[in-house]
Amino acid sequence: MFYYLSQLPQSLVDNGYSEWGDWLSFLRVFQYITFRAAGASITALLICWLLGPKIINLLKRLKFSQEYEDKAEVAGGLNARILSKKGTPSMGGIMIVIALDLTVLLWARWNEFLALTLMSVIVLATLGFYDDWIKVSKQDMAGLKSRAKLLIQLGLGVFIGFYLWNHQSMSHLISKLMIPFYSEGITFKGAGLVGILITILAIVGSSNAVNLTDGLDGLAIGCTLIVAFVFIILTYIAGNVVIAEYLRVPYVEGAGELTVFCAAMIGSGLGFLWFNCHPAQVFMGDTGSLALGGSLGVVAVLIHQPFVLVIAGGVFVIEAISVIVQTGWFKYTRRKYGEGKRIFLMAPLHHHFEKKGWHESQVVARFYILGILFAVFALSTLKLR
Repeated sequence: MFYYLSQLPQSLVDNGYSEWGDWLSFLRVFQYITFRAAGASITALLICWLLGPKIINLLKRLKFSQEYEDKAEVAGGLNARILSKKGTPSMGGIMIVIALDLTVLLWARWNEFLALTLMSVIVLATLGFYDDWIKVSKQDMAGLKSRAKLLIQLGLGVFIGFYLWNHQSMSHLISKLMIPFYSEGITFKGAGLVGILITILAIVGSSNAVNLTDGLDGLAIGCTLIVAFVFIILTYIAGNVVIAEYLRVPYVEGAGELTVFCAAMIGSGLGFLWFNCHPAQVFMGDTGSLALGGSLGVVAVLIHQPFVLVIAGGVFVIEAISVIVQTGWFKYTRRKYGEGKRIFLMAPLHHHFEKKGWHESQVVARFYILGILFAVFALSTLKLR
């Protein structure tokens, strides 16, 4: 909405009100993506700060809190769990989604990229909210059946993939594959179908990976902030033809507005982290983790950088792999030897380190450090090509 204020001075001049146009010339600052991104970040942060206490109190009154034992408590032996997390409100991701959506509508110039991204946020947040609601209403950590969640995530990925493929101005985002460290796009027969598959994997994989990482106070949201910062840079470059050509990365017209989206994600994430840092006053739940992870996947696809997301989100990838490996090995050994064996003390990986005696805050801080290293490596792909 604010972008359109930048058009007012010129409109007044064109209609013969040049004096008024000169007086309001300062409104032209709203045309700059960098200014609007900064404004979006601050706005989202303030919305979270203002809404946070009210939402937390509302969730407490509605008893939308975790009264059941989580997987870590069931496993036992975690010194960091002496202070039980029971009674802490879940569904805190609501404040992230509200702040993110409102801020983007205020500060961004509307286009199809934003429509697809915000649609993904709403769909995945709704899915996560329903899953959280089942958990707190039935006090059962199982929640919505995994197959049902996966089906909706797959449906979203398929829709976005085919939408881009069938859209003339966006089809190259699917039919041409971009690989880190290689400046030329790769095309071959059947590349479109491969691109759709990559789109699905990016959206489904990132949403579930962030969800799996959301097991310690501040861990998932902090790592998400690091990845979002990487994509602030990447989206701005992708939407700027001069910089994109200089760095030999794909130029995507209109993608610059996703910079505002990523900035709003950082602002809302910082606002949420204020309440989610140890000891957490609220958990984001699937409401937040699915929406944040999935939208990062969508952004990566829209700027032609899904493989860079794998690098930037290295912490999420490692967490997801630890669960896949642990589950696969346990099932294999149980089938072969009659007794399941584990590779890690517990999965996801952050709980493994807790069981080894690391304090919760140590795990979170060290995973932040890893996240920053992955982010630096991801940004280095801009020049190493």
